[in-house]
Amino acid sequence: MITAEELIRKLNLIPHPEGGYYRETYRCPEILPRTALDERYSAARATGTAIYYLLTVDTCSRLHRLQSDEIYHFYLGDPVTMLHLYPDGTARELVIGLNIASGELPQVVIPRGIWQGSFVRPGGRFALLGATVAPGFDFADYEAGERANLLRQYPAQKELVLRLTP
Repeated sequence: MITAEELIRKLNLIPHPEGGYYRETYRCPEILPRTALDERYSAARATGTAIYYLLTVDTCSRLHRLQSDEIYHFYLGDPVTMLHLYPDGTARELVIGLNIASGELPQVVIPRGIWQGSFVRPGGRFALLGATVAPGFDFADYEAGERANLLRQYPAQKELVLRLTP
């Protein structure tokens, strides 16, 4: 079976600022002008973007939120736990993977403005995912979660907030 190190090499992945490894595989050449976008966007955006995203047991996708909707796709490896934290104080844990019979989801939609973070489930080695964002991803739209604020807002999720805000 392929290893995380081989995937990093063969797919030309680099460290992602939020954790894990990635490579942008698509950026739509069609651009949405700033005037066509909601006020939450500071500048024009590509219509859509896509990346490979690799998590290992030593990494996580730190809690963050985006200005655009994001779709995660599971490709290969071990299941991933994803945490969603909603503005009303509620939370949801999902498992991204291919064992649909046991409740795993091969695709997960993360609505804009939702705090999200994820990690390879215990006993796993790595997970190769994809992420598609529309309007397209721009680092200007990325907001990192602050541990103290998230613990205050989501006290029932303390263990996962600590794990996902290293």
